[in-house]
Order: sequence, then structure tokens, then C-alpha cells
Amino acid sequence: MHVLHTFANNTTVPYLTWFTDRALREGSPRYTFILLHAERPRMMDEMQGKGFAVEWIRYDDRTRKRDMLLALPRLWWLLMKHRPDIVHCNLFDDSLPGLIAARLAGIKRRIITRQDTGFHWLHARRWMALDRWNNRMASHIIAISGENERFIIEREGAPASKVTLVHNGIPPENFTRQDPTMVAHFRERFHLRPEHLVIGNVARYVAWKGHRHVIEAVAAIIAEHPNVRLLLCGKGAGRPAMERLASDLGISANVVFIDRIEPGDMPSFYGLLDIYVHGATLEPFGLVYAEAMMNRIPVVSTPTGAALDAITDEQNGIIVQEASGAALADGIRRLLRLDRRAIGDAGARTAMRMFHFDRMWEGTIGLYRKAMQEP
Repeated sequence: MHVLHTFANNTTVPYLTWFTDRALREGSPRYTFILLHAERPRMMDEMQGKGFAVEWIRYDDRTRKRDMLLALPRLWWLLMKHRPDIVHCNLFDDSLPGLIAARLAGIKRRIITRQDTGFHWLHARRWMALDRWNNRMASHIIAISGENERFIIEREGAPASKVTLVHNGIPPENFTRQDPTMVAHFRERFHLRPEHLVIGNVARYVAWKGHRHVIEAVAAIIAEHPNVRLLLCGKGAGRPAMERLASDLGISANVVFIDRIEPGDMPSFYGLLDIYVHGATLEPFGLVYAEAMMNRIPVVSTPTGAALDAITDEQNGIIVQEASGAALADGIRRLLRLDRRAIGDAGARTAMRMFHFDRMWEGTIGLYRKAMQEP
């Protein structure tokens, strides 16, 4: 079975590393990659080193319309050259030209994973027509959460028969290996003391991630629990506005803005936290939920993405009813009245069952096999 992945705007993709490592162990599938990126993607060397063919199309998302048109004939030519059994597209920028090129090349099995569902709904609704077009061009659609699946069917009008739910997954051994020395280093770096109640959030500073709601919630909690510390880890153009919000609310001394934690140190970062809080709206999945839960950190979340699928309120986490500071503050209060350790342990068991990479692998390969058996 020969699967060709298209991927745009990313120089590395961790789950492609996990898939290719597993494929090498199991002897299938054979992968080829077409990467659309402004500069030579770093993962070219990785994938070529594993023996997989990789093609690079120069593509700049700042000139999206022009570069998609330029990429289309090149994609068609490369698909005719490699003749995969399955084309698997991943993000909007590679899916729009990739699915068209695959159809023109006569490739019947065209799969799209909807990693960015809801973005156009929130920010550019005229582009939703092209999301619907991609759904029509695909023979199979992978939804990555229940909310994601419902959106694709109900708002975008995709036939339910085309849609398969496969949750994203992570290898727990990579994301739960906490280093006590690094945890201690982080405690010193962020000036954390034993009496602090440490709340964390990891997300890019874009509006739909809900940093405003998280900061407003923590401001309300600080009025009742002055020893709270909020660690916000992420980058993005929206950070200055959130720094101003923390200042305006009078909690700057309680909030630590962190540019970056190295991926290998993220388990140790989670080891600092007493509570993980997420305030997103229409999150397609949200790997941070799975990471925090696997690290036994109780999660308080808005009703979206992976959290909505995994969390049973007050049993293995807290789900609030809306994306707002008031709702999240109420969720934190409810968690503080419960046994946080028991909630964290229950969340870890749920995450290991639902979001283990093995589940993602089995669901994806199962869909490939099903597609290969169809006429």
C-alpha cells in the first residue's frame, strides 16, 4: 500500500515521524511526501533518511492564491510520477490543490484530515465554500473530534457516510517522561513556591484559543486565592494584548508569559501544574488536552475539541458550558472543591484509552484498508 501525504506550511510534523517509524517497523505502508513550504522543510532529510521519497514545492502562504495555482500543475505531475494508491491531504493549503490534482491524476482514494475545521467559519466565511469543495473532492474525510465531525456534517454539508472519526493521538512515552531536575529548574525559573496554586495554559496567541477567558477566570480566582500563579506558554501576535489585559486586571504579578518550552521538556512543564485551563472556541482537537491529562493534571475546559469528547464533568475533569472567563472561573472553583488527584488520575486513564497513538494509527490504517477494498 502506497500512501502519498501532502502537507503545507510546516517544516516538521511530529505525527508523521511517529507514523513513518511505525511503518518501518511493520513494513507498511510505503510513504511518499509532497511538502509545500517557502523554504526547504527540515523533515525532508528525516524522511529521506528513512528511505521515503520526498518532493518539495516552493509555496508561500502570504501569496496563497497565486502559489496554489502555481502548485497545482506541479502536484499533478508529481502524482503522475509516483502513482500512489492513496493521496492523504492534511491542511487547507495543501488540500485544495492536492485534491484537485489527485482527481485529475485519476487517483480514486483521496483522503483529507480536517485539522483546521472551523477556522474559516470564525474568520473568513466566504472561504467555507472551498472547505465544502474539498469535502466533495475527497473520497473519505477524517474528523479528529466529535465536534469536528458534527461541524463537517451539519455546517459544511458533507455526507456522513464519507466521514470517519479518528482522534489524534500521541505516544505516551514521549509526553509523560518528567525530569525532576528540569521540574526543579522550572520552579526556580518561574519563581514558584510550594504554597502557590499553579494554573497553566499552552496555546498560540490567536483569538479563538481563548487566552482572554483564561486570564479573566484567573483574575476572579485570585480575588479568592491570592497565591495563584498562571503560566501562559505560547507565541503569537496577540500576546501584547493579553499582557495589557493582565495589567488592566491588576494580576501582572501573578502571570508568567513564557515564549517557549522545548518539546522534550513539556512533560516537566506539566509537572509544575496543579490545574490546566483551556478557553478555546471550536478547537478541532487540541493535543494539549491529551498531554495534560496523560500527565495526570486535572483539566478545566470550554466545551470543545478533544476535551468535549473525553471529559465527563466532575469525574475526570471539568467541562464548562461556554467560552467565558466567568464560566471557567466557576469551573476552577468546582474543581477546587473536589479531589484533584483523583480527577487527574481518572483523566490520565481516559487519555491513555482515547488518545494513545496506537488508536490513531489503527484508525488511520483501518480507513486506508477500507478504501483499498472499495471499487
